[in-house]
Amino acid sequence: MTSLKKLYRIYCSTQEVFVAASIALVTALVFGGAVMRYIGHPVNWAQDLAMLLMAWVVFMGADIALRSVGFISVDVIYAKLPKVVQNVLYFLFLAISLIFLGVLVHYGIQLALSNTSRVYQTLGISYFWATLSAPVGALMLALTLCIQAVQKAQGKKIPGFGGNEAVDVV
Repeated sequence: MTSLKKLYRIYCSTQEVFVAASIALVTALVFGGAVMRYIGHPVNWAQDLAMLLMAWVVFMGADIALRSVGFISVDVIYAKLPKVVQNVLYFLFLAISLIFLGVLVHYGIQLALSNTSRVYQTLGISYFWATLSAPVGALMLALTLCIQAVQKAQGKKIPGFGGNEAVDVV
């Protein structure tokens, strides 16, 4: 079990580094592209690469946020409910979220596969790689939710419920 936790920590760290680097690169690409366009030398591939990276940043960033902040909740109401009701609501919201993510995986795979022949003209790569971010991101979010559900069942504090402080998920 310790090696699985270590592997998950590496996965989380890698994801955070990728998102941070991608945000910096997207910023540089958009700014640089705007400057180059202003001086009359547009760099068309910069916009396409920024869009591709942004698709991945959205889903991976959502997973990072879920690990550190948790579900969006109205704590004023939630905190006043009895613990039993809080737990029922937590698992109800979890089930609804997992169903939604399952639908996103299903249709996201179909979307990605339907975009294999569509190509970024400036990059020469398939849109498949951008649209694949949706089902992969949904799987990442589902993994995080499942880990949090196990921890909630074990009585551990989960981010976003009963306080918004970040906690170590694993």
